[in-house]
Amino acid sequence: MSREWNLTSFSVNETGSLGYAYALSGRIAEGIPLLERALSAVEARGHGNLQPLFLVYLGEVQLLAGRLEDARAFAGRALTFARERGQRGYEAWALRLLGEVTARRDSPGQADGHYRDALALAEELGMRPLIAHCHLGLGTLSRRTGKRHDAQERLITATMMYREMDMRFWLEQAEAEQCQVADARMPPGPGTGHSPDVVPPPGVRD
Repeated sequence: MSREWNLTSFSVNETGSLGYAYALSGRIAEGIPLLERALSAVEARGHGNLQPLFLVYLGEVQLLAGRLEDARAFAGRALTFARERGQRGYEAWALRLLGEVTARRDSPGQADGHYRDALALAEELGMRPLIAHCHLGLGTLSRRTGKRHDAQERLITATMMYREMDMRFWLEQAEAEQCQVADARMPPGPGTGHSPDVVPPPGVRD
């Protein structure tokens, strides 16, 4: 029985992780079915401890696809389950996802609150990757709302942490945001008539 449980757990984790990796690499259509399969297996077998994890994964993938309502729903479910079961680490991940969703729904105040709540939990629990993600999210939010100094400080922190942890995918995201902050500080070209403080809206993924 123990060997069967270990194999089952490994297979579910492997399937979900593969689906998440596919989605991050741009293969969203392939990643979603794998994540849904992993979540269904977890729910069917009563492995509730993994449920918030795959809900967060699915929420992030829906966000990548631009489906904000679906992403918000998954984030909300993940947060509810994590809090009910006292899974503070997953609670932090769900809060960060809610920050990502609300930031794209033009709710900077709510997004800032979610990011800060996630950051506080992540720092308490020593979750360095999540700490870096929260600084990236807060830095991106500050850039969009014109708070360039705060954006620069947050993004420098995120960049340093990603580099230390060799998280190259996310390092590229943070460096791209830093470039946008730098571009916003440059004076407009002759005859453009554009203010250097006006920053175009971001794409689907920051």
